[in-house]
Amino acid sequence: MSDRQVGRGMDDFTRKYLYFLVGIVFIGAIWWLSSLDFRAREINALLQADSDIAAYPYPFHVISLEEGIAQVSSPRSAQLSAIQSLRILYPALKQSSAVSDEMMEAQTELARIQSKVGKLVKSQEDVNSVHWVLDEQWLIEHGIQVF
Repeated sequence: MSDRQVGRGMDDFTRKYLYFLVGIVFIGAIWWLSSLDFRAREINALLQADSDIAAYPYPFHVISLEEGIAQVSSPRSAQLSAIQSLRILYPALKQSSAVSDEMMEAQTELARIQSKVGKLVKSQEDVNSVHWVLDEQWLIEHGIQVF
């Protein structure tokens, strides 16, 4: 390396390459920040502030909020019966009949909490409707495959 190159630090190619990399990182950071749904986080904090909802064994949460439609996670849907989800939420119900008093009570409680979540989310000024989305990841984590 000549004395001239040592005194300048980086050569032109290295400096341009470094600027290019910094630009890519900057653009990536802006894209990542723009993809975050801060409003969904605010509503999720509101859900967690409600003692009934926070105490329920399933963590209801807003997945996204776009154009007034809040997508909210749910442990049940037409694809999966509430009974299967309730057996995950309440391990004591694993051997209970689908028509047992305990199972009926658990279904009523799930419906009550889910309704409360829906009303709380809909009460937000920028939410027009709630779209319930089966929480497939939660089910997979608990050993249930959804097809």
